[in-house]
Amino acid sequence: MSEIIFPNYEHSILNTINSILKYYKVDTKYNGLPELDEKLKHKYKNIVLVLLDGMGEHVLKNISSDGFFVNNEITKVTSVCPSTTTAAITTYYSGKPPIETGWIAMSQYFKEYGRALEMLRRVDSYTHEPIKNASKDVFDLIKYVPIYDQIEKASPNVKAYEINPGFCDSRSKRNLNADSLDVMCDYIKSICYNQDQNFIFAYSDKPDTILHKYGCNSNEAKEFVLDAQKHIEKLCADLKESNTLIIVTADHGHKDIEKVYNIVDMDEIQDCIYMPPSLESRAVTFWVKEDKKEKFVQYFENNLKDEFMLFTREEFLAKNFLGYGEKHKKIDDFLGNYIAVSIDGAILKLGTNISKPKADKKSTHCGFTKNEMEVPVIVIG
Repeated sequence: MSEIIFPNYEHSILNTINSILKYYKVDTKYNGLPELDEKLKHKYKNIVLVLLDGMGEHVLKNISSDGFFVNNEITKVTSVCPSTTTAAITTYYSGKPPIETGWIAMSQYFKEYGRALEMLRRVDSYTHEPIKNASKDVFDLIKYVPIYDQIEKASPNVKAYEINPGFCDSRSKRNLNADSLDVMCDYIKSICYNQDQNFIFAYSDKPDTILHKYGCNSNEAKEFVLDAQKHIEKLCADLKESNTLIIVTADHGHKDIEKVYNIVDMDEIQDCIYMPPSLESRAVTFWVKEDKKEKFVQYFENNLKDEFMLFTREEFLAKNFLGYGEKHKKIDDFLGNYIAVSIDGAILKLGTNISKPKADKKSTHCGFTKNEMEVPVIVIG
């Protein structure tokens, strides 16, 4: 069994972003990260946050244990729960944990549409069809104030920029699209040498997409991480005279998939549930029939206890896995009466008989293993 790490909301990605918010005088109830707070005691013209999706602590150290990134790492922190981009990136974008934002996982069931939606693409989770001709946009129910607006309100002399791939939604009025490290670094350099005080949040969807396709130990993943190190090291050298602090981190790590269970083919589970499961393949929520609860729990105990931790909704929330704060009004809609979180190398493949096929992944995340939960915080100033 893999080493299990639970989210620590006193030393997590939530605290990383809150250190930055506090630096810009944003009124936030969450603590910063002590190691980063120490670095932020100096007054900088520019703060640059570079997020490399999926570059967890163990992905990085397996590839480059004594490179530029590791040599400038000040600490490691946990991701949130589930350890997935939807929940984690929204924590960065909002400065709040999943319990407050309602952004939990890739697929969440909206009773207002009578279907599960892919949160970052706004399409049906199973058919991938966009929602058309709806009388209301259900995403209005889970809106939050982006950190860019929070920073510019609290520190009006600061301009907040967002750099991300072209397919991403824009959350800042100063949004720039960069689909490569070259373009990302060029934008950062240009902004840092302007006349303003700037906060820049630059996001890359790699190495996550590479890890999903090729796995944690692939040459492709190694090539990207080493290339990213070279780009950031050169960027730091180019910005030496600009009074800039660069923070490089991730949203979650990755774990190679060792075993696949297809829920559609699991007759015992299908007999117990009255709705398709949702969330993620390594953090699954189930809506179980009242008279089948005992059978459902017994099936997990007999067949999956070494692969997944099973919680009732009440147990899951009581453990504060989604963080602390005011519970979003949609949380109880998004969670069924049971939640299973992976603790080893298996996934529970979500789907229905009308689901469009998806390419199999070599590696993924969302579970409680050390490889998924721990991410580095790298600081160069």
